Amino acid sequence: MSTLLQQLNDDLSGVVSRVRRSVVQVSDQRGGAGAGTIWHPDGLIVTNAHVIAAGGPLRVTLSDGRVFSAKVLARDVNRDLAALAIEASDLPVIEPGDSRRVHAGQWVLAVGHPWGVREAVTGGIVIGAGRDLIELASATGRDWLAVALHLRPGHSGGPLVDVHGRLIGVNTLMTGPDVGVAVPVNAVKQFLRQGLGSEHPAPSPEASATSPEPATDFV
Repeated sequence: MSTLLQQLNDDLSGVVSRVRRSVVQVSDQRGGAGAGTIWHPDGLIVTNAHVIAAGGPLRVTLSDGRVFSAKVLARDVNRDLAALAIEASDLPVIEPGDSRRVHAGQWVLAVGHPWGVREAVTGGIVIGAGRDLIELASATGRDWLAVALHLRPGHSGGPLVDVHGRLIGVNTLMTGPDVGVAVPVNAVKQFLRQGLGSEHPAPSPEASATSPEPATDFV
């Protein structure tokens, strides 16, 4: 048993190490900060729309400490997603998974910068997925992933991954002390197809798309 637990621990530690390289910090001029996930090696970043809601200049800090100015390529506040571009290349990305295969009881990990702690990790299990989750009675009509883990301010925009390190969602909000919510990765793919024309677009500063503001509280 101890050997199996040690192997599990080693495997999860390896997943966390890989995922952290693709997590960025997104900061605005007012001092607000959230997380983001590198989607394309040429500088495409996916985060939450509410992370950049303050407007003004944005700064992206990579896991290796490099800092870049960022441009907003697309934003959909109904899905709470945004796509940013930085002038960088050969960046590490997280393999996108398939959120349709996510099921209740599945173990997942969330990475972000809660309360400014860089690349902090929390884990838990999937509560459910879909459009009619009781945890989100005020935000039905959109697909969500509800997870039993601790999301805190600064986790927003960071990756939710499975035990293989595949991206299955983008951390978005908390509905209580033990329930976090993420946008499913398939909704991210749809957002990129609609906003930028492809699931895996090379970032283009000329692209721009927005949608109306919703009324929702986020982490």
